[in-house]
Amino acid sequence: MRVVVNLTRCEAYAQCAFLAPDVFRMRGVEALMYDPQPDDAQRDKVSRAAAACPVQAILVDDLEDREVPASAGLSAVRLGQPAPDDGYTAR
Repeated sequence: MRVVVNLTRCEAYAQCAFLAPDVFRMRGVEALMYDPQPDDAQRDKVSRAAAACPVQAILVDDLEDREVPASAGLSAVRLGQPAPDDGYTAR
């Protein structure tokens, strides 16, 4: 499973951190940190967190048959700063 958060859209409501604290956490009041490749045991919590996001900034991708490079750890960006090109496109 891969998680991508559109950090430009994120408004730090922290619902994701409340529902899946092992995957999402707030650093201060403006910076969201998250694990882009959480363990599959977190799937239900991550799905609930994505559904609860008031601005729908969380995308969860099932990677069952795809090979994905290992993550270098948590991703973090301060709100109000340009987000890296994460490939996320709003629908």
